[in-house]
Amino acid sequence: MAKITIKIQPLDGCSDLMPAKAHEDDAAYDLRSRVDLELPVGRSILVPAGFRMELPVGYEAQVRPRSGLALKHNIALTNSPGTIDAGYRGEVGVIVFNHGPEVFAVHRGDRIAQMVIAELPQVELIAVNELSETVRGEGGFGSSGRK
Repeated sequence: MAKITIKIQPLDGCSDLMPAKAHEDDAAYDLRSRVDLELPVGRSILVPAGFRMELPVGYEAQVRPRSGLALKHNIALTNSPGTIDAGYRGEVGVIVFNHGPEVFAVHRGDRIAQMVIAELPQVELIAVNELSETVRGEGGFGSSGRK
C-alpha cells in the first residue's frame, strides 16, 4: 500500500493536540478537545479539535466514536461516522452527544473521537429501469427479525 501525505495545520497554541495514534498498529488517530466544556444530558455540542487539514483528492477522513466513552459514559457522535471532505479547510470539529444520566465534562486535551483516513473508490452512478432480483428484495429496517 502506498503511503500518502496528509497536511495538518495546528491552530495557534494547539501543537499539543495533533491527531496521533496511541499504538503504531491502530487504525485510527485520536482527536482531542481544544476547549473545556460541559456536555449537558440529551444534547449535542460541537467540540473543536484544534487543527485544520488538507486531504488529497480521492480521500476522506471519517470521524468515529471512541468505544470507551460510549461504554463508560454513554457518549456518542451525532453524525457517526462524520465525513471530512478533501476540499474542507476549516477547523476539524466533532459533534458529541451525551446519552448518559449526568453532565459530562470535557477538558482540553481529552480524547473525544477517532479519525480514519480512507481512500474513495472511483464510482459511476448510472440510471437504469430495472435492478437484479435478490432473496432479500425490498426488505430492510429490521426485516430479517431479531435473533
